[in-house]
Amino acid sequence: MSRHQNDPLRPLTPQERTELTRVSRSQSAPAAEVDRARALLAIADGASYTAAAHLVGRGHNETISAWVSRFNCEGLAAVRPHHGGGPRIRYGAQEQQRILAEWARAPQREQDGSATWSLSLLQKALRWAPDGLPRVSRFTIARTLREAGLSWQKSRTWCETGAALRNRKSGVVRVSDPDAPAKKS
Repeated sequence: MSRHQNDPLRPLTPQERTELTRVSRSQSAPAAEVDRARALLAIADGASYTAAAHLVGRGHNETISAWVSRFNCEGLAAVRPHHGGGPRIRYGAQEQQRILAEWARAPQREQDGSATWSLSLLQKALRWAPDGLPRVSRFTIARTLREAGLSWQKSRTWCETGAALRNRKSGVVRVSDPDAPAKKS
């Protein structure tokens, strides 16, 4: 027997029932959404919280009670799960776009001190920029670049070993080191 329901499910509108039925039968929707829709439909059809919990594989009816309370307040938006705990999300979509925009900019040798980005250099540029992120970590930058499909090995710029272009009075000259292959190994 289930406990007394402090916040019983309100009557469903026809549109809500149709949408919950569609989600509960979906093969491609996330499992959490399907479970919530199935439980809410079962309760709307007269099942107890305990029966609805067993129907969706939950051990306790407190979870079902929380889903019902949230559905009563938010409607169909309650079927989609919220942030699942842990530390709050500090860098959202706008901050991630800022990191990607800084990465897309070629570093300036005089200002940034290098011709290629490293995670530390990118962190320093983001922290000191007027519109930057003053507390961004290298881990956050690396995760953002990885989520954008960028790989450090693929996007890193490489130069030929043992050869360089130098500015001389006569113009740009190509200088090569004949011992470079021996030094590489």
